[in-house]
Amino acid sequence: MAKKKSKFICQSCGYESAKWMGKCPGCGEWNQMVEEVEVAAPKGTRGAFQHSASVPQKATPINTIETQDEPRVDTKMGEMNRVLGGGIVPGSLVLIGGDPGIGKSTLLLQVSAMLANNGNRVLYISGEESIRQTKLRAERLDASSPELFIYAETNLELIHHTIEDVAPDFVIIDSIQTVYHPEVTSAPGSVTQVRESTAELMRIAKTKNIAIFLVGHVTKEGQIAGPRILEHMVDTVLYFEGERHHTYRILRSVKNRFGSTNEIAIFEMLQSGLVEVLNPSELFLQERSSGAAGSTVVASMEGTRPILVEIQALVTQSSFNYPKRMATGIDQNRISLLMAVLEKRVGMLLQSQDAYIKVAGGVKLDEPAIDLAVLASIVSSYRDIAPNVYDCIIGEVGLTGEVRRVSRIEQRVQEAAKLGFKRAIIPASNLGGWDYPEGIRVVGVESVNDALKEIFPQQ
Repeated sequence: MAKKKSKFICQSCGYESAKWMGKCPGCGEWNQMVEEVEVAAPKGTRGAFQHSASVPQKATPINTIETQDEPRVDTKMGEMNRVLGGGIVPGSLVLIGGDPGIGKSTLLLQVSAMLANNGNRVLYISGEESIRQTKLRAERLDASSPELFIYAETNLELIHHTIEDVAPDFVIIDSIQTVYHPEVTSAPGSVTQVRESTAELMRIAKTKNIAIFLVGHVTKEGQIAGPRILEHMVDTVLYFEGERHHTYRILRSVKNRFGSTNEIAIFEMLQSGLVEVLNPSELFLQERSSGAAGSTVVASMEGTRPILVEIQALVTQSSFNYPKRMATGIDQNRISLLMAVLEKRVGMLLQSQDAYIKVAGGVKLDEPAIDLAVLASIVSSYRDIAPNVYDCIIGEVGLTGEVRRVSRIEQRVQEAAKLGFKRAIIPASNLGGWDYPEGIRVVGVESVNDALKEIFPQQ
């Protein structure tokens, strides 16, 4: 007889305990410990997915290993290719997370149809919809191909047999929280089930050289549900972001073993599905008010792509003992740092001022090259003076008030020139060694005071 024993597993971080606890010692969450029964198989038996032990291999010197460029498959969707690092790598395991209703299934069904129309065999496995429901959505998206197979199942053993039978080039699992391993007694979606199912799918992807996409649910904090080990097991982690009441969606890469991280792709949700936004800078600036105090434009790098975004600031007299510092899209601690630099190096008294900073368009910026533009927005709102609408401001600000060098300045200035900006204010240390684009004047500044004199010559 197989022995049974129970254990308690935290549904947030995967911490295991022999007894129940109200607060998880691993992550500190309350009421997340759930009892799961573990069945130990008798000795000498093997499960449905276990195979005979493979022949052990010897360690190989690294200079004797032959390598070759990993081929990539074009998805026929340029934004998707960029986030994946140039296309889909065969045998890779990709995890896509996002809020409910944000468009994860829509995106993957469109990608599946494009791959199938390009001669690839695709198996779309739905654990949340029937095949008829999936067909209705596919008709709305005009996603139809004889090489696109739909299968509604959650049993991993049957999914494995179907993959063997269909022999696809790509597999989509929608979603990993609905799939269950028949040899694990835990409920679908539990930590143990998600971990074991992902491990089995990873083995299928690597041994059969099949690229597998997993859809992952997210928690109320915005993180992918399940243990953090799930993100460590896969090759690529993508987050699908955006407001449900707005049409624009951002697909962000936070982990990629085959390309750069922090790449983003921007889509617009229409009735016919997701459409690529080929010029996101124009999108983020199309509603910008001309001549408004507290508004500046910065060229930020998202992975390998420069994007022009508007930074808005509102500085008002505070009615509280402790003035507010609120930020949307920027680290709030950076706002306090830049306001301290203005007080110490420029002599502006901001201790009694509330400061509200926002990145227009819902983009999140975390690189130091936006410091000078944020600082200029604060000064513009405080003095109630609008900067030149054709200025693009780039630079990192140090604690001593110096403006420091930033990376990829040439691509940033070229993007600004392409959208009609007439002047780029950049660090003086970035001036040499590259050709300036036509139609834009490049001005180098060494300190915050120099930059403010250029931006606000009337003061």
